[in-house]
Amino acid sequence: MQEVTSINDLLAIVRRRKFSIVLPALTIFVVATLTAFLLPPTYRSTSTILIEDQEVPREYVTSTVTGFAEQRLHTINQRIMSTPKLLEIINRFNLYADLKQKKTTEEIVAKMRKDIKFETISADVIDPRTGRPTPATIAFTLSYQGKNPGVVQQIANVLASLYLEENLKVREQQTLGTSTFMGEELKTVQSQLAATDAQISAYKQRNLDSLPELAQVNIQGLDMVERDINQFNDQLRTLRERESNLQTQLTGLPAEETSSDRARLGELKAKLNALRTRVSDEYPDVVKLKVEIAGMERQIRSSGGDPNGTRNENPNYVNISAQLNGVRAEIEGVKRQLELQQERKRDFRRRIAASPRVEEGFKAMLTERNSLQLKYDDLNRKYMESKVAHGLEKEQKGERFSLIDAARLPELPVSPNIPAILIIGLILGIGVGVGVAALREFSDHSVRDVDLLAKLAGVPVLAAIPEIVTDLDRARVRSLRLKALLGTSVTICTGIMVFHFLVMDLNVFWAKLLRRMML
Repeated sequence: MQEVTSINDLLAIVRRRKFSIVLPALTIFVVATLTAFLLPPTYRSTSTILIEDQEVPREYVTSTVTGFAEQRLHTINQRIMSTPKLLEIINRFNLYADLKQKKTTEEIVAKMRKDIKFETISADVIDPRTGRPTPATIAFTLSYQGKNPGVVQQIANVLASLYLEENLKVREQQTLGTSTFMGEELKTVQSQLAATDAQISAYKQRNLDSLPELAQVNIQGLDMVERDINQFNDQLRTLRERESNLQTQLTGLPAEETSSDRARLGELKAKLNALRTRVSDEYPDVVKLKVEIAGMERQIRSSGGDPNGTRNENPNYVNISAQLNGVRAEIEGVKRQLELQQERKRDFRRRIAASPRVEEGFKAMLTERNSLQLKYDDLNRKYMESKVAHGLEKEQKGERFSLIDAARLPELPVSPNIPAILIIGLILGIGVGVGVAALREFSDHSVRDVDLLAKLAGVPVLAAIPEIVTDLDRARVRSLRLKALLGTSVTICTGIMVFHFLVMDLNVFWAKLLRRMML
């Protein structure tokens, strides 16, 4: 290879290897051009959906659908990208009809997933909780690409409708599920609360007189009973002293003198006893004496005396005896009252002793009841909020998706990118041509320079004979150029004929080419 030391050397190489550069470059460029114009065009249609915040301020109604919008979008995306959903769309629009005989259903569904593009649009929004700008998803786009512009537009609209419907369904299901769950939990806690109230009521009934709120009352009652017992003891002591005094007075009374009636009654009884020793009881004098004795006894009894002749007939004795009997009756009454108060004292003491245990059990039940009440109030509040949130979603007043840019009929194909392919083909062709030329130059060991020959031979060159071009050489060159021109023409004609009969009609190709050029 000749060393390149100047631009003239480089130009000489280019002139010498011009066909090695031009032919590969031209071939690759032609192939790229055919590829750019023969590849089927692909169209894409895009829908833009805006994520709008709920209409009712969150200070008044809080939605039960939580989580970030992007997370929910990916959830909906997974549902729509499921095989049954995509198969339904494929069968409805008869998509990929040319692939159904070549590929499996899974491969066709995977192809459709690749043709669907889902992209989110984020922006910085002010977080109401922190007041700082936070990136949030405010919208998203849905695109579908295919060969038919009309079908592409329809499928992009269908996908947008599926996202809108799925979002409403998901939000309504979530709010309904939350409301139902809250309602069931509320019923459960309500039943537990009723059971606890019943237990507390039964506990109060069992320990009615030992409840904690009656502890002070029981203590006061015990004090009153003890005071009453002391009073009754004092009263009993006083009565016993009085009884003792009356007993002493009664014992000290003299024997009662015999009254005239009692003397006459004695005489009559003595006379009757004497007659009975001699006559029977039916004897008239005996009968008469009996009648007279009975009348005398009635007379003594009517005057307050004793027919048998005791000291009770003494007025002092009777008076003291009456007082003594009264005192004894009072003593018995005081005793009964004392026993009653003692019983009440024992009952109060039992209540006071049982009060701590009852209070502990009552507090435990009351604590459980208060906890259930707090849980019930909290669940009731959340249940009402969930019902309002469900109504918000049913009325579509919550966060929702709005189609702000429906899919339109695509006017330009998104692929192939003809200018890019042509530029790439040109650059690649030139690169390949330069590479081929460089390869041939490196593999060529001819010496074309006098200096290089002297350097390689080690001796100076005496003379150099320039190239002698004869008429025969010129004729041979003209013949070669003519043959090359004829060969190129034949090749182009043959290629055109092959393209026309085997690939595409030239009229169709020309029409498509004009349309591409016009677009």
